[in-house]
Amino acid sequence: MFSNRAACQIVETAANAIRTDPDGFEAVLDAIPAAIYVTDREGTLTYFNPACVGLAGRTPEVGADKWCVTWKLYTTDGEFLPHDQCPMADALTKATPVRDVEAIAERPDGSRLHFMPYPTPLFDDRGNLSGAVNLLVDLSTQRTPEYLHEQATRCRRLARTIGDLDTVETLNLTAAKYEELARKLMN
Repeated sequence: MFSNRAACQIVETAANAIRTDPDGFEAVLDAIPAAIYVTDREGTLTYFNPACVGLAGRTPEVGADKWCVTWKLYTTDGEFLPHDQCPMADALTKATPVRDVEAIAERPDGSRLHFMPYPTPLFDDRGNLSGAVNLLVDLSTQRTPEYLHEQATRCRRLARTIGDLDTVETLNLTAAKYEELARKLMN
């Protein structure tokens, strides 16, 4: 339920945390109220936050999973999408962020969910591709007032931990939108 701008700023905050604190970025990523994961430059999973388990319906395997944390992927037209052709693979291959793409994840139990990925390449100090970070925004989650209030609370909690004023402002605006939607649903 993040706006596109908010999602991009959250990914940038995650990328900055990875670049500036390679041994402690996990706390920042764990606080993000959406699935986010990191790969090396070959696309092998190196880290995932707890929200990935809920979105994927499985526990991803660090060092084994490639390109994606989901079990299976499909295009929005229902066509099977091999992991090596997913948006993360595209972002790493082209060394550029991929935006405005949607996909469908299938979980091992057969359930599916619609999501929007935000794969963003990471570069070392010399400008060499070192990996990527990907935020997965669930587009199919049922929007109940309780859910919306929970997301607003998470956004405000994350805003209190971030030092970047633009990201804090975006998170607070996103929280306000969640709260407004919850009010509309309750009326």
